[in-house]
Amino acid sequence: MMRRLLLVVWLLAGVAAPVLAFQPPAAQSEYVPVKDLPPVDQLPAAPLLVAAYSFIWLAAMFYLWTIWRRLGKVEAEMRALEQRRTHSSR
Repeated sequence: MMRRLLLVVWLLAGVAAPVLAFQPPAAQSEYVPVKDLPPVDQLPAAPLLVAAYSFIWLAAMFYLWTIWRRLGKVEAEMRALEQRRTHSSR
């Protein structure tokens, strides 16, 4: 009987240990200036932030470039129509 009880306690401890190991760390109790933090904790998402801003700027520049190209084509077509109109009215 004692062996079964010890086995159950041991199994429960084995199941509870991983669950307790994944608990988040306790919150700090006081303010810590950023300059006193290790470099990894100062701005851990900086690479993702830079990548996101870079992607948005590149997408915006590509979109503006496509608008510029389409506008150039429209202007060329308008010039061609104007030339046809002036040649046909003579």
